[in-house]
Amino acid sequence: MWRSIASNALTLFIFVLIAVAGVIGWGKNQYTADGPLSEAICLRVLSGSNFTRVSDDLYSQGAVTSASILRMGAKYSEKTSQLKAGAFLIPDGASMDEIVDIVTRGGASSCGTEVVYRIGVNRTQVQVRELDPATQAYVETVEFQPGEAGDEGDVIPAAFTAVRSAADTRYRVLIAEGTTVWRVVESLKDVDVLQGSVEADEMPAEGMLAPDSYEVLDGSDVDDLIARMVSAQEARIAAIWAKRSDDLPISTPEEMLTLASIIEKETGIADERRQVASVFVNRLNQGMRLQTDPTVIYGVTNGVGYLGRGLRQSELQSDSPYNTYVISGLPPAPIANPGVASLEAAVDPDTTPFIFFVADGTGGHAFAVTLAEHNANVAKWRRIEADQ
Repeated sequence: MWRSIASNALTLFIFVLIAVAGVIGWGKNQYTADGPLSEAICLRVLSGSNFTRVSDDLYSQGAVTSASILRMGAKYSEKTSQLKAGAFLIPDGASMDEIVDIVTRGGASSCGTEVVYRIGVNRTQVQVRELDPATQAYVETVEFQPGEAGDEGDVIPAAFTAVRSAADTRYRVLIAEGTTVWRVVESLKDVDVLQGSVEADEMPAEGMLAPDSYEVLDGSDVDDLIARMVSAQEARIAAIWAKRSDDLPISTPEEMLTLASIIEKETGIADERRQVASVFVNRLNQGMRLQTDPTVIYGVTNGVGYLGRGLRQSELQSDSPYNTYVISGLPPAPIANPGVASLEAAVDPDTTPFIFFVADGTGGHAFAVTLAEHNANVAKWRRIEADQ
């Protein structure tokens, strides 16, 4: 009898082991299998949250088939204590294993609300935008001008105040091509997530702030951001100078930077940059003066503020070292912060016979080989100006 009982107990034990193994195998398959999401979602994990709340939230949004399996998987993989606060993009079809990895790996939030401080040539704008998880496109919700809005009696939008107090808001500073160092440093004073200031004797050299998009954290030091910009520009200059064409009328990276800054100020059209570069290179090769207004304007303003008017004859005839109607060759230093495309154009211009160009009324320029052709283009531009 005891032998029979022992045999039955062993059979039951084996059956239970098989059943448990089956359940574990099924759970593991559920944990690693593609998830039910048909389109991406943005998951917000608040500071102080835990996997119970997160798994319940994911289940309620249809991102997982079982909250308990996700919790057990996180515990089994020893990631329960690694949960990070933030806003995380959960892609369509993400498995529970992938979701746990997303919310525990750390790093910046990958979706949700982003505040962008756009520093342009003449003004700064603040934008609040939301990433649409389904389309992966940002939708702008608020836009205003810091400082200037207050001067006009407007208040800072309530929507901006709300996102500034949210823990998972991301911040980005975007520097446009063609800005001056003064414009960037002055505008950074309006970036309320930055701390510190740049003293007059700490101002970077003109042209040495790389136009780009920089993610920053709330409470970041402005000096650290400036250092990132300078480091990025130094790397670009070195890399692009190493790939320069032969027989250029510039002999140093500094001259490349100066020429690139002039190209940047003369055209904002990507397809024109190498053509504009060819005009300046042809003029330098032929010993002609560059005769470009942006350099004269820089000599008048010294890169501070915005001229806001046409150049006077006295300024076009001045002995400023930036007056390329008077001096030969390049001005002594850059006149703005050029982007990558203008740097590349400066060392790899198109091969053209052009030595003149003027605005054509479409945002681009009309190029010419002879003075007669140029004068005809200028007359056409004057007629367009008169009709506007």
